[in-house]
Amino acid sequence: MTEPNARFDTALRRLDALHAEDPRREFVDGQEVPQELLYAERMSAWLAKVEPDASEALQLAVRAQHLQRWRVPRTDYPQDRPGYLTWRHDLKHIQARQAVQVLGDVGYESEFCERVAQMIRKEQLRRDPEAQALEDTACLVFLEHYFADFANDHDADKLVRIVRKTWHKMSPRGQELAATIPMTPDAQHLVHKALA
Repeated sequence: MTEPNARFDTALRRLDALHAEDPRREFVDGQEVPQELLYAERMSAWLAKVEPDASEALQLAVRAQHLQRWRVPRTDYPQDRPGYLTWRHDLKHIQARQAVQVLGDVGYESEFCERVAQMIRKEQLRRDPEAQALEDTACLVFLEHYFADFANDHDADKLVRIVRKTWHKMSPRGQELAATIPMTPDAQHLVHKALA
């Protein structure tokens, strides 16, 4: 990955300070951690595998992808597919604007800030290798850290559809990395069924 500099370090600290405001907590290794801060750290860890030479813009986009997501609850939207899609659309735009504000405040140029925002909005997926790397990273974080718990709350048919969609969103490199994730036997069975 690109060697961090003072401006990059300041941007990361400011993003992480916003993540740390998340009132929801998760216990990891006996410590209570804000959920979105944990998510951001997991995203950065996976990006190091997806794209070891990631640009500064990609590293910041990955870190800001869920910026203050808890402030826009899913429950504020209709509990159907169109409501879900509207929620996701609104989140991407809100998070991109917040990231631009943070990055501009620490001295990044507007063109750089807009590049980060484009990736957060996931524009040009498949055609933009960096946006695709962000998408791969998000899919891998979901599969490794959240899929098993998610599976407990949904029926098998829905899970199979979700795994298929997740797999389809990833590049061949992302799929290759996904195959290395250890899973419970039940989760493995669902994944195999989805990909059969």
